[in-house]
Amino acid sequence: MTGTMRAPRSRGGLSGTLLVLLGLWGGLLPFVGPYFDFGFAPDDPWVYDTDRLQLTIAPAVAVVVGGLILLAAANRVFAVFGAWLAALGGAWFAVGSSVATLWDVPGIGAPLGTGETQRVAEQVSGFTGLGVAIAFFAGLALGRFAVIGAREKMTMDEHRPTDSNTTRPLVYGRYARENVPSAKEPSHGDRRIAGETRFDG
Repeated sequence: MTGTMRAPRSRGGLSGTLLVLLGLWGGLLPFVGPYFDFGFAPDDPWVYDTDRLQLTIAPAVAVVVGGLILLAAANRVFAVFGAWLAALGGAWFAVGSSVATLWDVPGIGAPLGTGETQRVAEQVSGFTGLGVAIAFFAGLALGRFAVIGAREKMTMDEHRPTDSNTTRPLVYGRYARENVPSAKEPSHGDRRIAGETRFDG
């Protein structure tokens, strides 16, 4: 059981790296976007409020931490936890702005773009599209850690100790003799010598 819980660290390398980068993008975009006229109002960098904490910082932290767990995890359970944490962060990026209106959170601000194309790009890259991309890579990591690769199976079989006392299934019928280990049968060439004590067993 312990062997099946182990996983190579390289298994979550790609997904973990991309999740860390996407989480940093989502968390920093509202703060550094105004430098490039790409982001959300107000048109000043490094503006902090509780709305940004709930809608960008919190999910970004969840995604980055989940990605780092995937990068470092050598245990399947730990890696699956990291992937789920990142997936929840991605889901919040995608739907958090709509759900947060239930407790009177208006959002982090309107997109800064003057054209319709830039406004759509800011909304997609900062929230909905970003959340979908994060959820995709987190799901990919979940799938990779949910299965045991053929190479891992071969490695586990090679390192599995052989035990001669392993339990054999009971066989009934005319093959029932296989249940009892048979004693060494003397060969036809063996003959008793006069005066030799007979020993059976």
